[in-house]
Amino acid sequence: MSVSLKSMAILFEDGEALVIDKPAGLPIEKPRRGGQSLEDDLDALKLGFQRPPVPVHRIDTDTSGCLLLARNPKALKRFARAFEEREVEKRYLGVLDGVPEADEGTIELSLAKTSSKQGGWRMIAAKKGKPSITHWRKLAEVDGKALIAFRPETGRTHQIRIHALAGIGLPLLGDPVYGKGNRTMLHAAGLLVQREGKPPIAAHAPFPQQFSDLGFADPGEADPFDRQTGPDDVD
Repeated sequence: MSVSLKSMAILFEDGEALVIDKPAGLPIEKPRRGGQSLEDDLDALKLGFQRPPVPVHRIDTDTSGCLLLARNPKALKRFARAFEEREVEKRYLGVLDGVPEADEGTIELSLAKTSSKQGGWRMIAAKKGKPSITHWRKLAEVDGKALIAFRPETGRTHQIRIHALAGIGLPLLGDPVYGKGNRTMLHAAGLLVQREGKPPIAAHAPFPQQFSDLGFADPGEADPFDRQTGPDDVD
């Protein structure tokens, strides 16, 4: 896969932060087997600064959308602490391989990593795991699939993917680990980071073409969890 820098739109920029629209299929770190990664483009993202920016958090290779980069070490430390202390608001959109019975809910599960020689590693719901919380809401249904808004409070590995399967009862469409397919339909749609004495970092990533190709309409930038309308009122 080849991804050009032009395909990574800059969604937010100031003296201490960048938010980019990471393309689906681009890993953040260099894969062990080799190949392209975001690391290859960090120098090009200096944009006049002396240091290349550094990713503050991680999103899966398949996941597209908002990724926060810090432009200096002090900002990296502050932003990382904000993620650790759950002060960052994250909004995701995902397509489920099926339609849930409920219209919305909150999933609270402890997650742990497991591995086997045959299947490799994955996350599972386990009482001795780390606690995780995800709020979700159904936005639309098309051809037996559902567009879901997710708002995770925690940031565990594969959290939304395993919460979809173990919490809602349906995997994300295309998930090669927790469902069937080769590209997980998950998009980091929005990111909000409050900053003391400065305007917040606020970014919204455009609706993915892959979601439109499935027949879903762009729900827009408004936070679906702030709406008073029900899922049937959302186009």
